[in-house]
Amino acid sequence: MSTALPPYVELHCCSNFSFLRGASHPEELVEQAQELGYSALAITDEASLAGVVRAHRAASARGLQLIIGAEFHLCSEPGKNLRLVLLAQNRAGYGNLSALITLARRRSRKGQYRLYRGDLESPGDFAGSSGALPDCLALWIPDAGAGVDEGRWLATRFPARSWLAVELHAGPDDATRLAMLLELATASGLPAVAAGDVHMHRRSRRPLQDTLTAIRLKSTLFSAGHTLFANGERHLRSRLRLARLYPPELLTETLSIAARCNFSLAELRYEYPDEVVPAGQTAPGFLRAEVEKGLRRRYPDGEAAAVRERVEHELALIGELAYEPYFLTVYDLVNFARSRNILCQGRGSAANSAVCYCLGITEVDPARSRLLFERFISRERGEPPDIDVDFEHQRREEVIQYLYHRYGRERAALTAAVITYRTRGALRDVGRALDFGSAQIDALTASLAWWDKREQLPERLRAVGLDPQAPRVAKWLALSAALRGFPRHLSQHVGGFVISRGPLARLVPIENAAMPERTVIQWDKDDLDALGLLKVDVLALGMLSTIHRALDLVGIALPDVPPEDPAVYDMLCAADTIGVFQIESRAQMAMLPRLRPRHFYDLVIEVALVRPGPIQGDMVHPYLRRRHGQEAIEPMRPEIAAVLGRTCGVPIFQEQVMQLAVVAGGFTPGEADQLRRAMAAWRRKGGLEPFEEKLISGMRQRGHDEAFAQRVFAQIRGFGEYGFPESHAASFALLVYVSAWLKRHHPAAFLCALLNSQPMGFYSPSQLLQDARRHGVEVRPVSVNDSAWEAQLESAGCEPGMVAGAPAVRLGLGSISGLPQAAAIRLVTARQQQPLHSVADLATRAQLTDKDLALLAAAGALAKLAGHRRQAAWFAAGANQANAQFDLLSSVPAVESAAELATPSEAEELIADYAATGFTLGRHPLALLRSRLSAQRFISASELQNAAHRQLARAAGIVTCRQRPGTASGIVFVTLEDETGLANIVVHSRLVEQQRHELLGARLLGVLGQVQREGHVVHLVAKRLVDLSSLLGRLPTASRNFH
Repeated sequence: MSTALPPYVELHCCSNFSFLRGASHPEELVEQAQELGYSALAITDEASLAGVVRAHRAASARGLQLIIGAEFHLCSEPGKNLRLVLLAQNRAGYGNLSALITLARRRSRKGQYRLYRGDLESPGDFAGSSGALPDCLALWIPDAGAGVDEGRWLATRFPARSWLAVELHAGPDDATRLAMLLELATASGLPAVAAGDVHMHRRSRRPLQDTLTAIRLKSTLFSAGHTLFANGERHLRSRLRLARLYPPELLTETLSIAARCNFSLAELRYEYPDEVVPAGQTAPGFLRAEVEKGLRRRYPDGEAAAVRERVEHELALIGELAYEPYFLTVYDLVNFARSRNILCQGRGSAANSAVCYCLGITEVDPARSRLLFERFISRERGEPPDIDVDFEHQRREEVIQYLYHRYGRERAALTAAVITYRTRGALRDVGRALDFGSAQIDALTASLAWWDKREQLPERLRAVGLDPQAPRVAKWLALSAALRGFPRHLSQHVGGFVISRGPLARLVPIENAAMPERTVIQWDKDDLDALGLLKVDVLALGMLSTIHRALDLVGIALPDVPPEDPAVYDMLCAADTIGVFQIESRAQMAMLPRLRPRHFYDLVIEVALVRPGPIQGDMVHPYLRRRHGQEAIEPMRPEIAAVLGRTCGVPIFQEQVMQLAVVAGGFTPGEADQLRRAMAAWRRKGGLEPFEEKLISGMRQRGHDEAFAQRVFAQIRGFGEYGFPESHAASFALLVYVSAWLKRHHPAAFLCALLNSQPMGFYSPSQLLQDARRHGVEVRPVSVNDSAWEAQLESAGCEPGMVAGAPAVRLGLGSISGLPQAAAIRLVTARQQQPLHSVADLATRAQLTDKDLALLAAAGALAKLAGHRRQAAWFAAGANQANAQFDLLSSVPAVESAAELATPSEAEELIADYAATGFTLGRHPLALLRSRLSAQRFISASELQNAAHRQLARAAGIVTCRQRPGTASGIVFVTLEDETGLANIVVHSRLVEQQRHELLGARLLGVLGQVQREGHVVHLVAKRLVDLSSLLGRLPTASRNFH
């Protein structure tokens, strides 16, 4: 019977990339269209091509023709809303469509567009277009008041390539509507064609589509009324249903249109910019010349034969794949950064490249490592390489603006990031659409922890007094679940740039970002990878800013940092790493005393070992036991030992898995990279079986026993999607060592640099300050008489307990919450002209407002001019008033004398410190509470550190961090801070659920538990939690929570 059904092509279909309109993913629409036997499908999102790559991937996999198009509402006079669908016929038409979307988007605010009839009446100012979009077809979607004039205008602008779309949705009188539309088509000189205005792949998505409409209109489902569709007909309908609705000739016409649209995204060809090659030279020749120059710089005494061999191998493969311009573009960026004294470093798989090392993009010496270039580029992969370069986070904008300046806005833009609905956001938006009160919505979303699974939502609902079985509440849950994962809007990628030789807008639409001076394309990283388009990652790394600042304060350059300093490794073995890059987390600090690093390569292993891959693959404990001689390293054949020998026979890095496949299984390097990629996705998609068979049979043929082969593959599978590349770990280990060296030998400069690089890292400024003071660093308070905007070093004082002769850190005015930088700069300028004499003098010469003065007084920054905080607040309140009186009555002496106000108590000073700056230089808040805590038998963090294994103990502290790693079986790790240091708490999953309120809500947490000691690593395993927050009173605190 299916052969008798009329063939059909849906020409008007929006996906959920028509944000808050479409109720189906592009892939769902493609899948359903194929199941219904459609001949083709057009994806026509509103002024957007953001979803077409996903649809293209799905359609290519299923063999369905995909037509690329877009829908537009043209701005015109009131009552004449012209709605068009434009379809690309070929590559030129696609470029014109993309440029039209760019024109409409770039003249509007983020997320909006404006298109006028005039844009289709005269040659547009979008690149390469002329008149009414050559090589594109147009469908007119007439509304209820449409007239013949509009149709005739369209027929004139799109001669012999425009139609009137007849869209019937089982309305009250479809026959009359059909007759009216056919009459309008004839009068306009337009042929008619059937279309569906599809918003969902199945009718069952109608409740979600209604909800999206209510969210978009900031309404509720109950008040949305006629703005909702009258029924669920806007789905992909069966051809039987369509045959009953439309005359056969209208359905046949859809095939005629599809036959004229033969463009595929696979036709897109990316041409890389050629500015990076000097005139008269070729890209391969210039790249080789620069690499040779770099070889001489890196190896002044001549490179080893193995290095030369690697360089030649890489250059040959780069040339074969024509990637020279890409390497030269990144090289150009790095050279710009160095010319501006901006610290930068390449990382990720690019650190496997000897060419990148010679060009100065990365710092990992291939002569000192066994890295695998095919982890970075391989013939078999069929997609471009990805060079990630980190720049100082506070100066990255200079690099971004250089890119825009060099290539122009027409040829450079940031990659998009698709922001999707997560549980909280979905619950909030659906809750509002269902007219739940804001108090109920806030209570539910506030009760959710970041680790909560969807199946726990009914329990959370009950906890806030809602019945999950009640129809409206059940609908809230169901619609929120359906909305999760839907795209919400486009944002900008953290630093992925796309640069093209010609106008980028003819490759992909460009729109404005929320940030000024930024533009983004409509595709994300995965879209670019799928189409083989190159991007350059210009990333920000706070630790580079810190290292640069600290080295400047010390007066040395990065190459001057002495390698392999035993004192640095002693510090690391003691897990004294607060503030140190990458190894400051709870898990890393627990690993360091067990690993006991003594050399740089140990740091490479440390960075990679505390990762889900090695943990889930059960590689951590075998490695540690073998490293310390507690377990024998099984004998290995020479080729295996060459791969695994440096990690005690345990594969820790992705490259080792790839090298094993090559030396033991007979894979080519490119096949080994395919194995890595399959390994990364097998939990979600499967697909490891062919590799398992090839690897095990290859190992068997090479004389390895079956048990060893199975064990190797089990470790590969254990890696899952979390394996860490050695090249990346080596790049990060360089920064680990330098930051650790600075902390060990120049703690004041390191603290100063950390404070001036905030926000970054695992710890708050308060914790960094306390740690530095425990290491003997003198920290001086913020003061209008001495402070600059940033923290700075001052000559040493002689405070008791501080390191004699070491510099002190003076806190900056920037640490005062809410103080404008402009006010601080005026203050410093006034002070440099002549010393400040009084608060009134300061207010006058620095032109400070009453609010500025109040903030300075509250932070204690006026102490040298006015005394304690209360006194300072008094002077601050009257300073501008006194100045005004002085101007008017300059000859009259002031009558009012300063009031003598009581000095604040220590507790009041503490609360004021935390409120103004988030930290205190006075005693720690728990020092004031110690007697009360001791009376309840709570011991300090330092006493806990000395407790015996399995001893029962109580500890209490301010909650500074909660962490629940995905690999920890529901365990939550909590860090408590008191006046002596940090205590590490382990809360098992059962207690997490039993005492959820205390765990998530307490600011000051008491823990009753049992000590777990392994060498120097001490944890308190919680058996009971007590919320002691009331003891803190009004003291503001904050916890940093991590996955």
